[in-house]
Amino acid sequence: MGAAPVPPIDLLIRGGTVYPGSDAPFTGDVAVKGNRIVAVGPHLAMGAARVIDAKGMIVAPGFIDPHTHVEGHLASKDAQERLVPGFLMQGVTTAVIGSDGGGSYDMTKVFAHRQTGINYAAHVGFGAVRRAVIGEADRAPTNDELARMKQLVAGAMCQGAIGFSSGLFYAPQSFAKTEEVAALAAEAGRRGGFYDSHIRDESSYNMGLAAAIGEAIDIGRLGHLPAHISHIKALGVDVHGQAPAIIAKIEAARRAGQDVTADQYPWSASGTSLAASLVPRWAQDGGRKALLARFDDPSLQQKLRADMTDNLRRRGGPGALLVTEGEFRGQRLDAIAKAQGTDPVSAAIAVIRKHDPAVASFNQTEADIEAFMRQPWVMTSSDASTGHPRSYGSFARKYARYVVERHTISLRDFIERSSSLTADTLGLSERGRLKRGAFADIVVFDPKHYAERATYEQPTLLAQGVRTVVVNGAVAVDQGKLTGAAAGRALRKTPRPGSC
Repeated sequence: MGAAPVPPIDLLIRGGTVYPGSDAPFTGDVAVKGNRIVAVGPHLAMGAARVIDAKGMIVAPGFIDPHTHVEGHLASKDAQERLVPGFLMQGVTTAVIGSDGGGSYDMTKVFAHRQTGINYAAHVGFGAVRRAVIGEADRAPTNDELARMKQLVAGAMCQGAIGFSSGLFYAPQSFAKTEEVAALAAEAGRRGGFYDSHIRDESSYNMGLAAAIGEAIDIGRLGHLPAHISHIKALGVDVHGQAPAIIAKIEAARRAGQDVTADQYPWSASGTSLAASLVPRWAQDGGRKALLARFDDPSLQQKLRADMTDNLRRRGGPGALLVTEGEFRGQRLDAIAKAQGTDPVSAAIAVIRKHDPAVASFNQTEADIEAFMRQPWVMTSSDASTGHPRSYGSFARKYARYVVERHTISLRDFIERSSSLTADTLGLSERGRLKRGAFADIVVFDPKHYAERATYEQPTLLAQGVRTVVVNGAVAVDQGKLTGAAAGRALRKTPRPGSC
C-alpha cells in the first residue's frame, strides 16, 4: 500500500463570514500553506492537514495596531510576555512600537528581540534622537547638532524603521520648533517613511488643538511625507466639541492632495504620567533633577502652583485623574489629597517627588470620540501602556461598544480600519488583507461574544470572543486559548532605492 497523499494545504478555515479587508464580505473559506494565504473564496475544494470550522464566526485579517508601547513585552526574557497575550486575544497580529518620539535610533537592537507572538514594526523617535544630541535643554540645535540628528534619523531609516515619530507635548521634544522637526521628518520621507505625531497640544496647554493639528500637517508638507496624527482627540474641557472643526481642517488638507491620516483608541480616558498632565513645560526644562529643584524654589511656587491648578482644571479636576501604578495605584487625585489632608496640587507634587506615576486622565466626550471614529481616515489603535485597559481591550471594545451597542460604525468599517487601512498607511503591502499571496495573519471571532473585559479597576483582563488567531501561518490562539506559538516577525521597512 502506498503512502497517503500529502494534503495540498496546511490549514483551511471553513464556512465563516469572511471580511477580506477591502471587499464585501461573503460566506466562505481561507486556505493557508506555510506562512501564506493560498486561496480565499466560497466553498474551496481543497484538502488540508487541519480544518477549522468557522460557521457563525467572523473571519478577518489580523488586526494591526499602529500606536503602542509594548517594547518591554517584546524584549522581555519571559517567553510568555513576549507573546503579548493581551493583543493576541483581541486578534491583533502586528504592532508598531517607538511611538510618541520614544523609539530608539539603533534599529539593530530594536530588531534583535527574541521570538515574539506578534509582528512588529518600529519608528525612530524624535525624543531619543534629541536627547542623544542635545539632552534635556530648552534650546534650538546648532547647525552641527541638527546635522547629527539628521544622521541618526537617516541611519535608523536605512536600518528598517517604518517612520519618524514625535511627541511634541513632552519635554524635551516640546522645546523644538516646527522647522527642526520638519527637517528631521524629511530624512524619513526621503527614505519612504512617514511622520507620526503626538501633536504639541491636544487641548489648550500652549498653542491649542487646532493649531497643533495644523503644525502636524505643516510638518508633513515641509518634510514632503505623509503626516499621521496619533490618538486623535479633543482633550479637556476647553476643547470639548471641537472635533467637527478638526475634522474639517484635516479634510481640507486631504482635498488639497496631502496624505493625512489618524488613529484613535476607543476610551474616554487618555494615559500619560502625573507630571505630564499637570506640571508646566517650563518647570521640566533640564529633566527630573531640575524639576525637583524647582519644587523647592520659593520664588517659583506661586507661578508653579497657578499653572498646575489651571492644568488640573483643564483636565477636569482631581477626580478625573486616576493613578494606575505605584504606591497610589487605583486612587484618584482627590482621594489622595483627602487622605493626606492637603489640596490636590500639593498632593500631586508630593506624589511626583517620590515617583512620576502613570495616570488615566478622563478628559474626552463621547460626541467627539464618535465624530472622529466615523472618519474613513481614522484607524483603530490602543496606545497600549501600563495600567490602562486599552492595552488589553481596545479593538474588542471598539467592536462591542461602537459597532454592536451604539452603531457608530459598521462591522466592515471596523475591520477595514483595523487592518487594511492601517497596512496601507504603514506600507505593509503583504498584510492587512485576506488575499492570495498575503502573509497568513488571520483572526476568527464570535460576533456575539467579542468584547473587552478589561476595566480601569482591572486593566489586565483578557478580551473574550476570539476563537482563532493565525500569525504567519502558525495558530497562536486555538479554540480561545493561547497555543504558545511565537511566530511573530520584525517587519523592517525597505528604504527607497538609492536613499541609503
